Amino acid sequence: MSFQDKIVQCADCGTDFSFTAEEQEFFQSRGYTNEPKRCPSCRQAGKTGRNGNGGHNYGLPRRMFPAICAECGKETEVPFEPTNGRPVYCSECYKKVRLSR
Repeated sequence: MSFQDKIVQCADCGTDFSFTAEEQEFFQSRGYTNEPKRCPSCRQAGKTGRNGNGGHNYGLPRRMFPAICAECGKETEVPFEPTNGRPVYCSECYKKVRLSR
């Protein structure tokens, strides 16, 4: 099947963008049956809006949450939000607990 570049109107911003023959071949190779509905700018904006960083955490600091270690009682930070009823350990105590399993 021979593909030719198409002009498609973006469903979000209304601008016309090119759906190239190469992109169409790629879509077919992946089994995609629908044409893109959004221009590249709106697709990127949508990705950024979903998780604030374009889908990648590369180079960004990890969000940390304050906690009190259930073993030694010292203040620490963990990369998840602690929930009531579940013990949270500082890194030193976590290593001990993990090795004892």
